[in-house]
Amino acid sequence: MNRIVTFLITGATLLMSLAPLPIRAQSRVGELVPPAVSRYISVPANMANPDGIGKRYMGREIAGVMGWQGAAWLEREEREKEERTDVLLKALALKPGMTVADIGAGTGYLSRRMAAAVAPVGSVLAVDVQPEMVRMLKRLAQQKGLSNIVPSLGTDTDVKLPAASVDLAIMVDVYHELAYPFEVMESIIRALKPGGQLVFIEYRAEDANVPIKALHKMSEAQIRREAEVHALVWDRTVASLPWQHMVVFKKR
Repeated sequence: MNRIVTFLITGATLLMSLAPLPIRAQSRVGELVPPAVSRYISVPANMANPDGIGKRYMGREIAGVMGWQGAAWLEREEREKEERTDVLLKALALKPGMTVADIGAGTGYLSRRMAAAVAPVGSVLAVDVQPEMVRMLKRLAQQKGLSNIVPSLGTDTDVKLPAASVDLAIMVDVYHELAYPFEVMESIIRALKPGGQLVFIEYRAEDANVPIKALHKMSEAQIRREAEVHALVWDRTVASLPWQHMVVFKKR
């Protein structure tokens, strides 16, 4: 009897030693992704950037969100010249009838410009996590008579859009401020149709001449590193904007 018990224990120990260690989890399509238990790392107070929220993700310190009190900066007269939204819209190649998601839409500066491109039957799903921003967005869209803009309130972890409903999702200077980037990305990808596009617009960290605080910039390499742990494939990078990257991925 003792020999049988010893054999069973030894066998179980052997099986446990052969089992893969739970270092990294796998996504639905087999990519290695950061495990939930160690996805975010706290930054010691004496080392934290004052522009950050005190945690890191995949080697990057996460920036703090610009509050709704700074909404006027989103609507500044200089923005068109500084960011060349006209060039961005051309590069997006939007078509009538498309459903576009503007994630972190703020006051709807870009939503209003995209709405005309997808009209008359297309729509812009404008999502923000700040109720004050959503109210401003709604008011400005109504003033312009843009009934195909659909404002909605998301959360820190979920954009709360219907599954497989979106042709193209875009984040303009938003991703680097997401407190839970992994979870938000997963919710966006669920909302994308198969083959749908996800577009990152971020100030170029590689360019010291871009007059933006370091924590509010991202390199193309870091964008790709973080995006490619999801069910996304890099499609192209557009370098025609004055200060920003336009990095485009497609849903697998």
